[in-house]
Formats: sequence, structure tokens, C-alpha cells
Amino acid sequence: MKKPIRHAQGKHFYSHLIETSSISLELGEMDLSKEERVHLTSLVETNVHYVILDVVLSHLEEEDKKTFLKHLAQNEHEKVWDLLKDKIENIEEKIKKAANDLKEELYKDIKEIKS
Repeated sequence: MKKPIRHAQGKHFYSHLIETSSISLELGEMDLSKEERVHLTSLVETNVHYVILDVVLSHLEEEDKKTFLKHLAQNEHEKVWDLLKDKIENIEEKIKKAANDLKEELYKDIKEIKS
């Protein structure tokens, strides 16, 4: 019998795939107030969230989008993953790639600001 995949219940359904702490550390090395650092970290997390939602929604049919959003609103991570894995091939890899592409862009921006 196939054992169900259990994902850690993090803040978002993709929390087990994506880390943003390295960007937070980069921001921590900049000459910023605590409020500025918190604000920028929040913006990074928001951007990552929207990029991931875009990847997911762009690969789902209209009816599946409604189901996904319903599960997401109810914070039902396992149902979200069941749907995504059923409907989108290699969804975890697509999510990782989108998030990593964004993070690379953010690292470049931070490096540019630091120099």
C-alpha cells in the first residue's frame, strides 16, 4: 500500500520547498533599520508567494483553480498537494524553479545595492 506523503504544516503549502532565510541574512548585512529590514523581508516573502501562485494557477484548468483556491483558503495543505500532484506534472520542481529564479534576481539586486 502506498504511504501518503505528509508535508510539514508551515505558513504556506510550499514552505517545505522554499526557504527565504538566506535573503533575510543578506538584508541583515545591509545598513538598514529593523523596520526597513522587516518590511523588505515581508516584501520578499510576498513576491515569492505571488510567483508560486502564478506558476500553479497558470497550469490549472478553470475548475481546478477554484478547487485549489478553496483548499488554499481553508489552509488544507494536504488537499492542495493532492490536487497539484494529480493535475500538474513535476509541480514541486516548477515551484522550486520559479522561487529560485526570483531569489537569484533578488540576490543580484541586493549585491548591486551593496556595491
